[in-house]
Amino acid sequence: MDRWIGEVQPAVKKETRRVTVMTATGIVIMWILFAVFHVAMPESVPFDYTVFLGGFVGGLIAVLNFFLMGLMVQSAASAADEDAARTKVRASYSQRLLLQMLWVIAAIVAPCFQFVAGIVPLFLPSFGIKLTGIIKKSQ
Repeated sequence: MDRWIGEVQPAVKKETRRVTVMTATGIVIMWILFAVFHVAMPESVPFDYTVFLGGFVGGLIAVLNFFLMGLMVQSAASAADEDAARTKVRASYSQRLLLQMLWVIAAIVAPCFQFVAGIVPLFLPSFGIKLTGIIKKSQ
């Protein structure tokens, strides 16, 4: 396992760390919003372990998805054959999409997860990357 992790390029490690921080920040903000809405509407909005567990696992899935995408880009960039690289990209996309779909189903079906808290983190890496780009562009 250490050998495999050692092969990850520094750019993939750096961006995965950034996405992890952005995702964790978004999840904390989401938990705060759940708390606020729970105070305002306690019968409609839960604020219990299911919210925390959903957010935590959803965040793990989101960061794992980004990391796997980084590994795929790294692998495709080093491929000598362009057709092989395209095949890797398509296969990786399908596998990562399947992982997310299975998580969404689990978040909805399993009573130990609050489904909104489990699904929202999947959007946080993309949102964080776009927000970072907007902020850097405006500076």
